[in-house]
Amino acid sequence: MQYSEQCCYPRPRMEVKVEVVLPEKDREKEELSPNGKASPLAYKANGTTRHYHHEERPIVLNPYTNPKDMVEASVCHVKDLENGQMREVDLGCGKALLIKQNGEYYAMGHKCPHYGAPLVKGVLSRGRVRCPWHGACFNIATGDIEDFPGLDGLPKFQVKIEKERVYIRASKQALQSQRRTKVMAKCIALSNYSTAITNILIIGAGPAGLVCAETLRQEGFSDRIVMCTSEKYLPYDRSKLSKSMDSQAEQILLRSKEFFHMYDIEVLTETQVINVDTKNKTVVFKDGFRMEYNKLLIATGSTPKTLTCKGKELDNVFTIRTPEDANRVVKLASNRNVVIVGASFLGKRCNCFFCLYLKEVVLKSGKVLRADACVIGIGRIAALNMLAQGTEINTIPYLWTAMFGKSIRYAGNGDGFDDVIIQGDIEELKFVAFYTRNDEVIAVASMNYDPIVSKVAEVMASGKSIRKRDVETGDVSWLTGKGS
Repeated sequence: MQYSEQCCYPRPRMEVKVEVVLPEKDREKEELSPNGKASPLAYKANGTTRHYHHEERPIVLNPYTNPKDMVEASVCHVKDLENGQMREVDLGCGKALLIKQNGEYYAMGHKCPHYGAPLVKGVLSRGRVRCPWHGACFNIATGDIEDFPGLDGLPKFQVKIEKERVYIRASKQALQSQRRTKVMAKCIALSNYSTAITNILIIGAGPAGLVCAETLRQEGFSDRIVMCTSEKYLPYDRSKLSKSMDSQAEQILLRSKEFFHMYDIEVLTETQVINVDTKNKTVVFKDGFRMEYNKLLIATGSTPKTLTCKGKELDNVFTIRTPEDANRVVKLASNRNVVIVGASFLGKRCNCFFCLYLKEVVLKSGKVLRADACVIGIGRIAALNMLAQGTEINTIPYLWTAMFGKSIRYAGNGDGFDDVIIQGDIEELKFVAFYTRNDEVIAVASMNYDPIVSKVAEVMASGKSIRKRDVETGDVSWLTGKGS
């Protein structure tokens, strides 16, 4: 029976020349640089002008070719799973997620590569699995990540049916890693190239900017990509600063220095942009350096809101944005009184961090910013549109946190809600709250009620409406996914 396949750089002073990666319809107009002069971005290879065509993307090869690395196991009977069901199965040296949908079997990694959530407890819908913790979505046929957070996809395994038994053949290495980075292109350097010119410039080095750069490389883009940040670190997970405030930047990096070198993504650190001229497509840095660009993404994130009251300038008043900010708070607050201003998710997470020696908390209502996952997804959408692959944003805002061992999830946009329908037991801290406007559910929040928020997010993402009457009865069985 046959198987079925279901860094941190200082500003560079070297000169390189790279090829243009542009869709056909944009190539003619892009032969000129932003100022209308002959473009140095075009080059001749062996006497012929060459461009990277859309169909010439890197071929996705199976990275696990060593026969000694492969394992095969019978995992269940064909009748053990119904359509729409998932099961976590053990192959002896690691586990896989077995899925049956529309009569077909699929197998892939069983843990979300973002934080290791068990995907069998997630939501299966429309050919993808949504993580029960943070809402990331993975294509069941390819393992690719389709909605964020997170950077990597899942390894995909081979499935065969033989004598009414389901067999999975997988790489031992993949079973252990439970993650897969998509094949990426690299920058093709041919000869001297001015450092003052780049095809792609990304201002900001957070998750959104990084996802944009990675998506470009995954789509076969082989021209120059430059990211710049006013901080001195490679892209890191800023959300962890309020959960583990003694973290060092090196402990929360999103990618290693070697990764940026490998895929030719330049990161200019401690480099602040002070002016953007969109007409002439140039930016000016704080030190006076100018750079021309072809496509620009501004992904600088938000700035902490500071106090306006007297005493805001005191040395022991902090906002948290950088590792240094968080570390200073930890150093000063140890075994002392701590006052946290703000009742948003960030303030509550800081509250949890200081729970061992917290003596007083002053709360001021803070509006929840519902964009943790959405902002990262925008990086991918921006990259695809830079390549003229017209793509609309189709993601559901998803926010999460954990406090004192209790998980909180939120999805949707609750602005303007006029009623809240609560199901479950608030006293037991196990409940779900549906925010409604008129007769429609527009957002949902839960505590210890997984995977209901992911299920609601998936329903919303499909374009379907959830009516208020559907959640008023207390019976939410229509929202629960199947898993075992």
